[in-house]
Amino acid sequence: MTDTTSHALSHLVIHQLIREAAGPSRVELREVANPLDEAASRLMERLCRHFAERPGKGYGHFEQDERSFPMVRWVREHAVEGSMDFARLSREMVAHLQQRIDEDKVEEGGYVLVARATVFGADCLYVALLKETLGTVIGEGLSLHDRSHLDFSALQVAGRIDISAWQAGAERYISFLKGRGDLASWFKRFLGCTDVVIALKETKKLVDSLGHFAETQQLEAPLRDELLERAHAVLEEMGETGAPVDMAAVAERIFPAAPQRLVQTLQDETLDLASGFVPDKRALKPLIRFRAAAQDWKLEFERSGLRAGTIQYDGESNTLVLTNVPESLRKLLLEA
Repeated sequence: MTDTTSHALSHLVIHQLIREAAGPSRVELREVANPLDEAASRLMERLCRHFAERPGKGYGHFEQDERSFPMVRWVREHAVEGSMDFARLSREMVAHLQQRIDEDKVEEGGYVLVARATVFGADCLYVALLKETLGTVIGEGLSLHDRSHLDFSALQVAGRIDISAWQAGAERYISFLKGRGDLASWFKRFLGCTDVVIALKETKKLVDSLGHFAETQQLEAPLRDELLERAHAVLEEMGETGAPVDMAAVAERIFPAAPQRLVQTLQDETLDLASGFVPDKRALKPLIRFRAAAQDWKLEFERSGLRAGTIQYDGESNTLVLTNVPESLRKLLLEA
């Protein structure tokens, strides 16, 4: 087993899926797993990093129909029962991937990586379809040579099954890159995955992430509130029109000064924040509304009131002052 600071690699194998110009695809299988050497470790590190950093992931759990979606049975036999070794598991997966590609007439081919690794404490099974690209290397005498290498920048087909979360009964334990067009559809069926996207829950996570981002950017209070109000307007509009969330597009509208910084926050793998859901407007209020409570009181007000001066907080005396109190409230307070 090869250890790094972030993962412990226990199995890795590369097979090849060859897509012909016409007719069905064919596969070239490696007889035994690849050695767990430094090259395998570096390859796995790159895959984990690119998978984690790539926005636009889907999340879900296994389909119940094991006959039509056999992935859950294979994972159980390999990881739980121990009746299927890794080499056979990888061959079953490649054959199933080939079937899905041929059925959907997908024009995808490349090197199929199947690996099992403990990533930040979670036992995970990865599968990715990697492509080659031509690069330039410098040889003896500073000569130039073309050489093929795996192109992670073009990674579009990859998925991860969190075996630890699956065994613990988690709601979502499969994640996959959504890619472009209908790519997610056939690959999701290959994984035997049913999407689990609860819009209200995802919107709450998105709102919390935006609030955390606003606090960590060291913005002046007016700029911070402006960012959150803009986020509220953008997400509310999407909720009304039924537009699904695309993290890159949302970041561009909410934080145009440096959208990539916001994207990095929203695609943090620990958030498990899905894309493609329609924002639930019920969860958007915290972006523009402040709520607090103590033993004897509860308070709720729009953040804009702090800028307008109708709500004033004095840090030295630790007091909160409300101005322009409505007559109805004034009477109630005088009678209390």
